[in-house]
Amino acid sequence: MKRVSIDPITRIEGHLKIELDIDSDRVKSARSSGTLFRGLEEMLRGRDPRDAQRVTQRVCGVCPAAHAIASAQALDDAYGIRGEVPPNGRLERNLMLGGNFIHSHVLHFYHLSALDYLNPHDLEDLQLEDVKIRDLQSYLKSSDGAPFTPEYSGDYRLGNEISAALAGDYLDALEVRKKAHQMVSIFGGKMPHNMGTISGGATRRPDIDSITKFTSRLEEIKEFIEDRYLPGVIEVAKTYKDYFKIGKGVSNFLEYGGFYLKRFEGSHHNTSKGLEGGIAVEGESSVREVELDRITEAIEHSWYDAEARGHPTATRSVPAVDKEGGYSWVKAPRYKGKPHEVGPAARMKINYLKGNDLVERELGTAMEKAGIGIDQLNSVMGRHLCRAVECKCIVNMMEGWVEDLVPGDPSCARYEVPEEGKGVGLASAPRGTLGHWIKIENGQISNYQLVVPTTWNASPRDEQGTPGPMEQALMGEEIDDPDNPLEAARIVRSFDPCMACAVH
Repeated sequence: MKRVSIDPITRIEGHLKIELDIDSDRVKSARSSGTLFRGLEEMLRGRDPRDAQRVTQRVCGVCPAAHAIASAQALDDAYGIRGEVPPNGRLERNLMLGGNFIHSHVLHFYHLSALDYLNPHDLEDLQLEDVKIRDLQSYLKSSDGAPFTPEYSGDYRLGNEISAALAGDYLDALEVRKKAHQMVSIFGGKMPHNMGTISGGATRRPDIDSITKFTSRLEEIKEFIEDRYLPGVIEVAKTYKDYFKIGKGVSNFLEYGGFYLKRFEGSHHNTSKGLEGGIAVEGESSVREVELDRITEAIEHSWYDAEARGHPTATRSVPAVDKEGGYSWVKAPRYKGKPHEVGPAARMKINYLKGNDLVERELGTAMEKAGIGIDQLNSVMGRHLCRAVECKCIVNMMEGWVEDLVPGDPSCARYEVPEEGKGVGLASAPRGTLGHWIKIENGQISNYQLVVPTTWNASPRDEQGTPGPMEQALMGEEIDDPDNPLEAARIVRSFDPCMACAVH
């Protein structure tokens, strides 16, 4: 038995250590460790509730818009105004969140994961017309190649044509990310950490100028996603088709749903959303509704006190640094006592099974081109494919939302901060489903808890000793060279882990 420690896993957000016990080239056991405590939930206690929209965005610089939405919705709930958010406010929230999705998904594939499959040194001697790639070739020849040099060596199968196209897209994707940030800033004031998402709706009333600026950027981004991002992912997936069988995690998938299509009506389940929520179990064709009271967080192997165990409405994130058996600052969220994978693969599968027309069409087409079925989405390549499909679906929905904005109409409801209240905000985030729970006493935050996508996926073992989704995805997989664990890095990065979020 050989123990392999990858510390840190690079090209992700935050600090993650992976420990593998390998026997006969197979992973027998895996441990996922978040190695940094932050404590934002404790920082919020005693503050004005309106601070939550600003403070929780500091959980992450990559996906802050999702935290802004979840926090604002939790405050809407606590204030009793969820059904009063004006149409413009609802649409602007959707558009800001959609822009953040685009930025995050493009970032993940090109700038975090592409170098798992593309070796830029294969480009050094190619005769190419693209000026940007020729500049990259010159750089690679005159330096050690950082940051383009792959972390691990071996198993790079892409031919010269695909490699050159992917390298060009890598460089152009930087501009796409900038435009996606600009879109969020048009209605949010700035990005990261926008100021436009607030309880009651959004701060800016749309006008012709803001709509025009947003639309022009969206059209450029849509062209890149449809013509280059999604086709590029499909080409990589076809080349690495065996990775549709590698990295299978748990068989349970969870999503709350997000992107409200109309005003809030009574409950989360009764309000139509662009991407619906539910629980899907591999092998079953029906989707069950999420029962929020069945969500708990286990902490047997997390460095937290017993107060952190249970449902988010009744817990506090009190650290226990020297806790015996602890190996992570990530808690272990469970639904009905079981680990569930969240993220684009879960979201696309759930919406496909629920008959979402847009997802059925786009995911069905992508699966046909890749030559796979619905159950193969639970894999390394399945996660990459679903992320690209989701990006295309969101861009298509955004075109309708920006057209529905009414210049000059209100974008925010009036409200008063109550002395007492409690609320929950649920949102889709780029890396999976996101929940914020707030309790207000004496006009101040008395408790605030977040259950974050990567907290689900990168969770450690629970009280039954059941590994989390990422740990299970690693277990049983073959590692050709324990000193060069490329397969493990590819599996982990397919989840797009955000450890900054997970150790909030």
